[in-house]
Amino acid sequence: MLITQIEVYQFPVKLKKPFVISLGSFEYAENVVVVIRTDEGLSGFGECSPFMPINGESMETCYVVANYLAKSLINKDPRNIEACSELMDRTIFGNSSIKSAFDIALYDIAAQQVGLPLYAFLGGKNNKILKTDYTVSLNDPAQMVADALEIKERGFQVIKVKLGDDPGKDIQRIQAIREQIGSDIPLRLDANQGWNVDSAIRVLTELAGYNIQFCEEPIPRWNYMELPRISKASPVMVMADESCCDHHDAQRLIDLDAAPSFNIKLGKSSGIFKAQKIINLAEKANLQLQIGGFLESRIGFTASAHLALTSDNVRFCDFDTPMMFCEDPVSGGIQYGLNGLVTVPETPGLGASIDACYLKGLTSFTVR
Repeated sequence: MLITQIEVYQFPVKLKKPFVISLGSFEYAENVVVVIRTDEGLSGFGECSPFMPINGESMETCYVVANYLAKSLINKDPRNIEACSELMDRTIFGNSSIKSAFDIALYDIAAQQVGLPLYAFLGGKNNKILKTDYTVSLNDPAQMVADALEIKERGFQVIKVKLGDDPGKDIQRIQAIREQIGSDIPLRLDANQGWNVDSAIRVLTELAGYNIQFCEEPIPRWNYMELPRISKASPVMVMADESCCDHHDAQRLIDLDAAPSFNIKLGKSSGIFKAQKIINLAEKANLQLQIGGFLESRIGFTASAHLALTSDNVRFCDFDTPMMFCEDPVSGGIQYGLNGLVTVPETPGLGASIDACYLKGLTSFTVR
């Protein structure tokens, strides 16, 4: 089997309301879709959601770099994913977001070819319940309380709260949210690198009794050598996110005993191939894992959900952003149910695609 054609599409989607974190505010998911076609009639879909402050990529840079990657993969066997991954890395350094879109499409084809759902192709089993949280964007405390109450009323059983612009205000935000929603629903915190070491320890110590599951990336990623100090001092579990991109980062953090949990995102790891390496390392080190993402549609998060079924160490899912879109052109893919339930498709491959008529309306190029 050989790759005969690769299509790359710019895929911007308006959000229902701005998504705000300590690193910026976003009104659109500015994504890229990759479709890989083969000489045996199989087509694979992949998607990435570049996030400029985190992986240094945009929809426009991904679109340019995708041309180099597509040309390198034409006439290659899509089932030889390791060789394709190495080829993409030789073609250009970094650019993990756009590489992840190609990686997902390759896995889609490989799993289709053997007639297995992607999770089964990856060695997983559909034997556990996946539930996503829903995120409260960073805002003034009153608005964040209102958003948290709405999320609770919608039935979500876990709420994620974006923090990181001011430690004192962040404590007040969580206190105000707790006062209104009660203590039963667990909260997940994400500072997106917004605090310094002392502030992180202070905030997490202050919030020890507020039923917090964990806090993602409390300090700047470059300061990862200080994560062990925070993890030891904090009563709240620390989760490495921006400081843990690929398996090399994961090994470094494990060697440092930096954090008891990692957040895996395909857009950071360059896709499933390297994400599985992180999972293997985490299993050996007995670390807890979350599978998350950026602002992908149900294409990208379907891949993430398949991955979540491959390890018992994956305890947490953060798959909410497709529900924030003004439109959903995805066919198949994960489905959202009551209380944040996520159902994974049982069809061969990824089980998600985008209608050809919709794709025709997008800016695109094709490499043959």
